[in-house]
Amino acid sequence: MDVPILKQGDYLIVSIQSALADVDLMKLQDSLVKQVGIFHSHGVVIDIAALDVIDSFSTRTLQNISHMINLRGAYVVVVGIQADVAFAMVQMGLTLKNVKTALDLEEGIAILEQARKKVETDGV
Repeated sequence: MDVPILKQGDYLIVSIQSALADVDLMKLQDSLVKQVGIFHSHGVVIDIAALDVIDSFSTRTLQNISHMINLRGAYVVVVGIQADVAFAMVQMGLTLKNVKTALDLEEGIAILEQARKKVETDGV
């Protein structure tokens, strides 16, 4: 199942609407990392609000996507983690280490804007 990747200004927005098979997650990872370069994106928001379960492979893949995109010079924010999903992740010892998270798309974009302004003013 292909996941649409939308371009909104300097950002890419991914909305995962249903659980993905491992192969679909890997396709999303490859496509997203490539599109960051193609569009010279400054940030990516990955919305997982529709997911009611996240397994260890999905968690690891989201973390890998974030790290790869950071290495390409863009920021990533994962948004919409449901309370039950967060609870289950903690119970299973799953974390999104070094991955920014936010409650919703609006907050995710605000985080990307802050990061961009920091780079512009600090040069970091």
